[in-house]
Amino acid sequence: MAAFLAELVAIPTENPPGKHYRDCTEFLESQLHQFGLDCERFTPSDSTDELDDAPVSLLASFGCGERSLYFHGHYDVVPAQSAEQFQPFRKYHFLFGRGACDMKGGIVAMLYAILAIRESGQQFNGKIGLMLVPDEETGGKRGSAWMVREGLLGKNGIGMLLAEPTSGVVWNANRGAISLRVRVLGKSAHVGLQHQGVNAFERMHRVVERLQQLKHQVEQRSTQCTVGAGQMRNSILMLGGQSGGGTNFNVVPQECWFTVDRRSNPEENFDEEKARLLGVLEECKQAGIPLEWEILQEGQSAACREDETLGASLSRSVQAVTREAPCFEMCPGLLETRFYASTGIPAYAYGPGLLSVAHGPNEYVDLRKVIDCASIYALTAIDVFNP
Repeated sequence: MAAFLAELVAIPTENPPGKHYRDCTEFLESQLHQFGLDCERFTPSDSTDELDDAPVSLLASFGCGERSLYFHGHYDVVPAQSAEQFQPFRKYHFLFGRGACDMKGGIVAMLYAILAIRESGQQFNGKIGLMLVPDEETGGKRGSAWMVREGLLGKNGIGMLLAEPTSGVVWNANRGAISLRVRVLGKSAHVGLQHQGVNAFERMHRVVERLQQLKHQVEQRSTQCTVGAGQMRNSILMLGGQSGGGTNFNVVPQECWFTVDRRSNPEENFDEEKARLLGVLEECKQAGIPLEWEILQEGQSAACREDETLGASLSRSVQAVTREAPCFEMCPGLLETRFYASTGIPAYAYGPGLLSVAHGPNEYVDLRKVIDCASIYALTAIDVFNP
């Protein structure tokens, strides 16, 4: 398992922009076939396998029957802080490297859960589908979102498990998200002739002031979902995660830009909150401020009950392996569970790794946790199909 994970981590599937997808999917497909698992490929029609970043989704399957339990994972990773992160190394029980935690370690655990079930000779009337997708780190547009639009995700699904690094808890809910980049326009001029220009920076501040009013309103709301230690229940509107503009200190800025990240709680109506946010920008345009925006990502919130059949089975399996019943909490960010939950399929995230080290410069996964999760996934599948 450690060797397989190290080979997987060494493939630099950075997203953005979406590198080495082809290398990764060919490696995964080869391994799946070696393990004797059937595997299907899905690629958006506007993509080509000739491209290194062709966003291929893979679906391996084991078992038979109409009902399917999905193990779901993404093989893309956030950009590394250094090239050395794609040179994985092991120290004691820990494997270091970009993606080891988020979430290639989880992919390995899910694959070996299937192999463990097969080798143990367990029989059940159902099928496990191992769904491996690209582009999760940028919203899933060419991965899970495309699969949903094409009617390919979650066919005959009775449940879904996602192998994100959950730090020992189960995520049964996630916030919705809409992230924007807003560009405010002006007119350039020399500082000595600033009266002939229009300062985009000053215009931008007028837009920000209006968004701060909305921020004050939405952050008065709170969720009833359980949240993790150190997290807030409040709804979120963050301004200026990124910002920039201008060409020099002595030139009136012709353009300034900033980002907006709106995170809605499951109790809020996502479409209404999106309309309110975009409505503020429209009001600014109508007030004479030239601006434009692009949506960087968007995704619905989702929530599943703890006492669903799959949730209860997962909890029992975690307790059987770790000797502790897991807490159910809301994920602070987006989850691909939302794509399944939106179609009525119960979906939960539980995986090896710590959220606190994911995306960081010293990302690692505890291989003992990878083994534990493989056991947990296998036991959960057996329990679901043989209640």
